[in-house]
Amino acid sequence: MTDIELIFTMLGEATTRNKAVEKDAQGLDENKIAAQEGGRAAGKALGAYEKEAGSKVVTDKNFKQQIAKAKRQKGVGDEK
Repeated sequence: MTDIELIFTMLGEATTRNKAVEKDAQGLDENKIAAQEGGRAAGKALGAYEKEAGSKVVTDKNFKQQIAKAKRQKGVGDEK
């Protein structure tokens, strides 16, 4: 995950949390609505950023791949 991907993920999570607190969401259904609203807001911001930057934010990089690569480079987990 790149820094920009992480930023937009955090934006969606923070927006969702703020919506839930603002609406005093109780239970699954109300929190689901807050999550959808937070996701829409982050999605709009993501779309605007990608349009301005001229490139996609989401990549195929993920933490598991980064850990596996680091372990291979260090020889961690290799049986001797």
